[in-house]
Amino acid sequence: MLKNTFKNYPNDKGYFGQFGGRYVSETLMPLILEVEKEYEKIKSNKDFIKEFNHYLKTYVGRPSPLFFAERISNDLGGPKIYFKRDELNHTGAHKINNCMGQILLAKKMGKSRIIAETGAGQHGVATATVCALFGLPCIVYMGEKDIQRQSPNVFRMKLLGAEIRSVSTGSKSLKDAMNEALRDWVTNVEDTFYIIGTAAGPHPYPTMVRDFQSVIGKEVREQLEEVEGKTPDLLMACIGGGSNALGLFHEFLDDLDVEMIAVEAAGHGINTDMHAASLAGGKPGVLHGNKTYLLQSNTGQIQEAHSISAGLDYPGIGPEHSFLFEEKRVTYMSATDKEALEAFQYCCKLEGIIPALEPAHALAVLKKIAINYSKDKIIVMNMCGRGDKDIFTIANELKIKI
Repeated sequence: MLKNTFKNYPNDKGYFGQFGGRYVSETLMPLILEVEKEYEKIKSNKDFIKEFNHYLKTYVGRPSPLFFAERISNDLGGPKIYFKRDELNHTGAHKINNCMGQILLAKKMGKSRIIAETGAGQHGVATATVCALFGLPCIVYMGEKDIQRQSPNVFRMKLLGAEIRSVSTGSKSLKDAMNEALRDWVTNVEDTFYIIGTAAGPHPYPTMVRDFQSVIGKEVREQLEEVEGKTPDLLMACIGGGSNALGLFHEFLDDLDVEMIAVEAAGHGINTDMHAASLAGGKPGVLHGNKTYLLQSNTGQIQEAHSISAGLDYPGIGPEHSFLFEEKRVTYMSATDKEALEAFQYCCKLEGIIPALEPAHALAVLKKIAINYSKDKIIVMNMCGRGDKDIFTIANELKIKI
């Protein structure tokens, strides 16, 4: 790895080092190549960029605020802590940044039917939202287990006109929903566009999702320069597939003095078989069209992941994260279900912000490490989702009747 080249990846075949690529059936390959060709055309097209930015500003509500978490900063007694408040986006998470970009691409390609997968439901809601905005039919694949624990988002998707297809195979969660969405796509290649929700899947999806989400880090650079006159010392984000983390990190990957920490879901503990920490407990393999780190058995069978957070409950990770992990550009840590729950309550009480369980994992690690940073340092954490979707899960865990 040569200095200052991280932002130049992937290569023209979609690889980040050894990770990424395009492992799909022959039936799907022509469509994937078409998506790549059209994306390459529009990503630097001034009219497309203008349209994308227009909807981000007037519909999504960007730029999202950069908030100084003063009470948490004082309580932890270390650096100044800022939250990048992407939970204030329309639909309540970072997911709509990517969905807006992809549906505009689908329209340019003349596609008339949209499919998606979802775990926590935030990507499903965002996809259903942009489909309603542009008058396109929307089918969302969602694991049976996630439908039960994310009922508020299921209701929202139905209100927006989406058809929810329950997936009862495997672990009945995000991995299996993505399997079914890919099967649908192979069957309906002519008229269907698959809006993938995270920075995974076959090339060009990991790159495309990252690019659409990179607005997060670009805003942080401008906003922090305005209020502090400098770049951040540390960036933090939770990571399932990894789109919110890459959205924050990508702008700063070649600023080698900016430290980065991504936080995986440790579930009941890394030393148990009930976690979703693909980097801490996995090894390279192929799933959903790309090579990356995966939770798998000695014989290569994909193992079920576990996290209290539906959005992190996935046995893999985006290929760019696998690359950044092996290159040691980003530090990957983890937080347990219990630690995330404690951080969730901590944020509610000290800052009046109800976070999703996903970013609560990042906050849990932030609480541990803040003491290692002096008061002149600045940490920016991506508050990538709001917690109203998790109220029933949290109430059940805390034994609170609603």
